[in-house]
Amino acid sequence: MKYYIIAGEASGDLHGANLIKAIQREDKDAEFRIWGGDQMQATGAYLVSHYKEMAFMGFVGVIKNIFKIIRRISFCKKDIKQYQPDALIFIDYSGFNLRIAKWAKPFNFRKFYYISPQVWASRSGRIKLIKATIDKMFCILPFEKEFYAKHQYEVEYVGHPLVDVIAQFEPDPHFEKKHLLDNRPIIALLPGSRKQEIKSVLAIMASIIPKYQQYQFIVACAPSISDNIYKELLQDYTEVDVGLVRNKTYELLYRAFAAIVTSGTATLETALFDVPQVVVYKGSALNYAIAKKVIQVDYISLVNLISEKEVVKELIQDVFNERTLESELEKLIDGPARFTILENYKKLKTLLGEPGAASKTAKSIVQLTPSKQ
Repeated sequence: MKYYIIAGEASGDLHGANLIKAIQREDKDAEFRIWGGDQMQATGAYLVSHYKEMAFMGFVGVIKNIFKIIRRISFCKKDIKQYQPDALIFIDYSGFNLRIAKWAKPFNFRKFYYISPQVWASRSGRIKLIKATIDKMFCILPFEKEFYAKHQYEVEYVGHPLVDVIAQFEPDPHFEKKHLLDNRPIIALLPGSRKQEIKSVLAIMASIIPKYQQYQFIVACAPSISDNIYKELLQDYTEVDVGLVRNKTYELLYRAFAAIVTSGTATLETALFDVPQVVVYKGSALNYAIAKKVIQVDYISLVNLISEKEVVKELIQDVFNERTLESELEKLIDGPARFTILENYKKLKTLLGEPGAASKTAKSIVQLTPSKQ
């Protein structure tokens, strides 16, 4: 059968790749046409558009690029119509995907959503569109099934795909040597995957480094961001050694003693590697003002959202500065807060369930998709 998959971010590319592999095990004749990234393409799928072409951050970033987005949506519709897939699969990325879903409603192919948009956090009116256009929603957060049930929409909870990804991780025994690391404990800096967010947070992250010479700070670089961007942001800290690693975030987290992490999927990855962390976020004043009006949850990190309490400290907007960051990092390095976080991580892993998210989703998709041939 023919599958058309749309993912718009690095995390979606990762989960999309694992979903493709799982579908290939269920459907030996599967063909894939995708919007995604390098990992999805590496499965043998035909890449139509790379996610980095649409990596706009925040409301302001979307508005500035609205005409480009409209052109991409128009092209996507034409491409789907020409390809005529048996199944259309959306992965998160709701701003783009729900527009395509609405357009695709009359067409004779199944429409699936893997990794629900965060309608429980903002713009809950989108639930009506999901109910009207999506044949099956596959949720990865434990509270989402109950949330959708309150809106009379049956979804399938498959568990979190990161559980599978991290369970399969095998560390490189030569990582330290390859990256010239010494014996000092590592503090990992994860500033995000988009240029705008990296520019907003990395300099503040780095501001505390001179005070912690007994540790080595390593930045996890995003695949689509050049080293020059990181070096430019770190130019005021040439007197200290800040390491850069690319496409090796899990190797870094596997060895990290503590971490400073930009809000996003990385907060959950950090927790699954049992690394105490402080979560940070800083955007433009306008983006933040808009977000405060539309976001309806108490926390921004997945760790806290899933746990339904503050497991890790969140430093948001003006509260995120050199003084507060140093204070919170001290607690992670030496103190009862470190051990409390690690205990709460154990409970978090129980909530996320067993491995198998991609496999469960793939089986359902193949079973629910009648072939046109």
